[in-house]
Amino acid sequence: EKGYETGEHAPGLKLGGCGAYKAAHHIIKTHAKVWHSYNNTWRREQRGMVGISLTSGWGEPVDPHSQTDRDAAERYIQFHLGWFANPIYRGDYPEVMKNYVGRKSAQQGLGTSRLPTFSVQEKIYIKGTSDFLGIGHFTTRYVLQKNFPFLQVSSYHTDHNLAELVDPNWPAPGPKWLYSVPWGFRRLLNFIKTQYGNPLIYVTENGVSETVQCPQLCDEWRIQYLKGYINEILKALNDGVNVKAYTAWSLLDKFEWNKGFSERFGLYHIDFKNKNKPRYPKASVDYYKKIISANGFPNPREVMS
Repeated sequence: EKGYETGEHAPGLKLGGCGAYKAAHHIIKTHAKVWHSYNNTWRREQRGMVGISLTSGWGEPVDPHSQTDRDAAERYIQFHLGWFANPIYRGDYPEVMKNYVGRKSAQQGLGTSRLPTFSVQEKIYIKGTSDFLGIGHFTTRYVLQKNFPFLQVSSYHTDHNLAELVDPNWPAPGPKWLYSVPWGFRRLLNFIKTQYGNPLIYVTENGVSETVQCPQLCDEWRIQYLKGYINEILKALNDGVNVKAYTAWSLLDKFEWNKGFSERFGLYHIDFKNKNKPRYPKASVDYYKKIISANGFPNPREVMS
């Protein structure tokens, strides 16, 4: 969306209403081609796995007793995660995406939907092309229905007719978009389990950045974030979700899209102004080391000898 719809990210194209859908369509078909290539040529010899990594927040209805809010929350997930996962695991775009984009395209007087279609052969070719599902997850939104006026220029953002809200009490240690809402992760993982046949899951990205420079390397909020989110993965495992591995995002501070070096996700602080780029461990390093060595939460009562 940011590369082909709003132009915020590279390649900076502003193809309103259709650019993101076309780019995604190519990604999904290309992913399937790579999976089949590996499956036919290398799998027997190497016994490796090919999957896709998708990043998605969780959408929670503002009022869980309201059908319109529940439907809006469902659309939030389907327009984010389902957009890519549904073709790969179920053979086509989510019905709600096809319905909403198709209807809005017709209202605009377009002969065909701005959401591309897969042929029958493509659906068969794409379905099942993932040996595992990589999941990047950072935050949650409350969701409710919001109708955008018809005269507004069409876009991926307005196609799903919803508004995203946050709870002002949620911790927001880093950028404006990243609130710490651990319980949303368990719900997302359970959604994947029920929607896509409980696939093997690798958590490929999960973490929080800071925008404030902390010279004491005292990232207590990152420790609390990691603790909360990893604990929700543990609960999801107990729910029967097939989570195989977890990766904290990220090991080092690095170049963050159009934010450059101003947002720091790293467990290690990098001094970018020094030509040698020295690395300094933040407080979260020690905490994460303990989790890794214990392969879980260390027993707080255990005395280290």
